[in-house]
Amino acid sequence: MLNRMPSNQIAVVGAGAVGCYFGGMLARSGAPVTLIGRPAHIDAIARAGLAIDGVRVNERIPIGATTSLEEGLRDAGVILFCVKTVSTETAALELRPFLAPDAAILSMQNGVDNVDRIHAAIGRHAIPVAVYVAAEMTAPGRVTHTGRGDLVIGHRAGWPHEVDIATLAAMFQQADIPCRISDDIETELWTKMTLNCAYNAISALTRAQYGRMVEFPEVRHLMERAVVETVAVARAEGASLSESEMVETVFRLAARMTGATSSTAQDIARGKPTEIDSLNGYVMRRGVSLGIATPVSEALVTLVKLLEDSVVNQRAG
Repeated sequence: MLNRMPSNQIAVVGAGAVGCYFGGMLARSGAPVTLIGRPAHIDAIARAGLAIDGVRVNERIPIGATTSLEEGLRDAGVILFCVKTVSTETAALELRPFLAPDAAILSMQNGVDNVDRIHAAIGRHAIPVAVYVAAEMTAPGRVTHTGRGDLVIGHRAGWPHEVDIATLAAMFQQADIPCRISDDIETELWTKMTLNCAYNAISALTRAQYGRMVEFPEVRHLMERAVVETVAVARAEGASLSESEMVETVFRLAARMTGATSSTAQDIARGKPTEIDSLNGYVMRRGVSLGIATPVSEALVTLVKLLEDSVVNQRAG
């Protein structure tokens, strides 16, 4: 049992690909999980369970599912907060009336500032988690998992340690989800951010999978320039990143997730708002504040926003 937790009930707020994969794996291990999301997926899951079509798991898993925050958060001691970054504040405010006083909120989102935004919105100290998984909702109630599926968790420096993260890590480990505890979660988040800034926008703009991206020398050079910019901003923000090591890490990722496409590419394909403002856009804005030039990030953000606008207008027409 977690420190001061009212129950071991787990709620997943934002039952998209990330929430369904990790929530489904937890439910598969016997943990009591409720997915909270939109009707298209929730209705299918309520009828027939959650289908995981994965690298290691291919089965249909019985799991709780609801569109109601009040119902889904009832007695929840652990909340996997998996909403898109564009909805961080809105979702936090919507769940606040139904939060148990001691519930642990795990921010399993892209970007580096979500826990700050959650705290600013509702005054709760969320726990930051760096998420590594290639997954996509390929049909109502079906998540397709194509790579990785591991987590890094840690307490935010200077914040109260209200939750025993070792118990949280054990909860994931028992569900066959590798979970590492970090003493420097800020650097871990910036590491994930650097990977996102190298892959997400380019994958969306070219509709390319990671393996194909790194086959092109010109694309590799562009990705490396994006890494250099992101690392410069990260180091100015206090993260302990090595430029050369991050370049190597970025290119190694393609070998482990060859067939992956970025979440930004998936959003574009579905005509949904992307998280580009929390990725390369965040690097660009912090670069302006810190006096660090980020021309690659600026160009990628501009192009993704144009593509995003074009897709939205096409769907509206």
